[in-house]
Amino acid sequence: MSTQQTNSNPSQSLPVYPASMLKVTDGANLGDELSFADDMVPDDIYSLTVDADVVPFSFSADKNGQLHTASESAVGTPGARVFLDCVATFMPPSGDTIEVLILVEVDEDGNVANIFGAPLAPLYPKTNYVLVGTDQQTAKHRLAQLACVSFTRGTCITMATGEQKPVESLSAGDLVLTRDDGPQEIRWIGTSTQRAVGVFAPIRISAGTLNNAGDLMVSPDHRLFIYQRHDHIGAGRSELMVKARHLVNDDTVQVQDGGFVDYFQLMFDSHQIIFAEGISAETMQIDMRTQAVLPADLQKRMSEPMPGHQRRRHHEYEVHKSLLDRPDAAALLKRASSK
Repeated sequence: MSTQQTNSNPSQSLPVYPASMLKVTDGANLGDELSFADDMVPDDIYSLTVDADVVPFSFSADKNGQLHTASESAVGTPGARVFLDCVATFMPPSGDTIEVLILVEVDEDGNVANIFGAPLAPLYPKTNYVLVGTDQQTAKHRLAQLACVSFTRGTCITMATGEQKPVESLSAGDLVLTRDDGPQEIRWIGTSTQRAVGVFAPIRISAGTLNNAGDLMVSPDHRLFIYQRHDHIGAGRSELMVKARHLVNDDTVQVQDGGFVDYFQLMFDSHQIIFAEGISAETMQIDMRTQAVLPADLQKRMSEPMPGHQRRRHHEYEVHKSLLDRPDAAALLKRASSK
């Protein structure tokens, strides 16, 4: 279709339920499927349909900040515009609250074509979820938090002096050793505390798995830089960027689900590769998805993105999930990067 776009910006993938898989089973909108904020009524009770299952929905932002369905998405129409409608908050019988990010895909005429619900914590069948409310102001910020690559409290970062310092002890202005540009100053540090469930559950890479000195725990989409001396996975190149979640094998690389997690984002003048627990790992990239997490004064100063963040630095090194979809992927990368 004519709305399809060529976009060099990285895509983001979220597990979603198509609207038809989450329906009102009791309340004012009885029988209706998940919709946007203006159509949803608080206290309605929603339940997953018997065939409900999450599917990956991929999207990216263009230079104007407009979201579009990515070509590799399992659902939706490639190139179609996507809008963040709201964050819907539901309450299961346990009394916890679960947020669901509502994304609306529109056709060429601006009419609603698809609605997707991205749960920020798992939803379960045969469970009633009471709609507590909707918030149209926080949707962009919550999406930005998901897009940010983050280190967890206790992660040791290599400083310009060679000293190892926990990420929570760093400050703006500190000099950190980078792979490509030597010592570089931290420009901003972001922090947030999240429930360690669903898309916010961190990934733990046990010590030694990738020749790392200690356990490394990062956000799921955090990309690690691997230099291969031998191409054991068939990428066709020596320099690779791999997402932590693509290495999960339930043994040496695990999802750390449960409780809460403190996340830290490190921003430099440009996208960098630094050393965390001895592993080369990326820092925060400022783009149209992540900019919403910045404080208001910094957002104002960055109305035009910093040049070092406009270039898709390191993006060409990213390895597609299909090459890593094997239980021994981490072991192969360790062997490939060893002398």
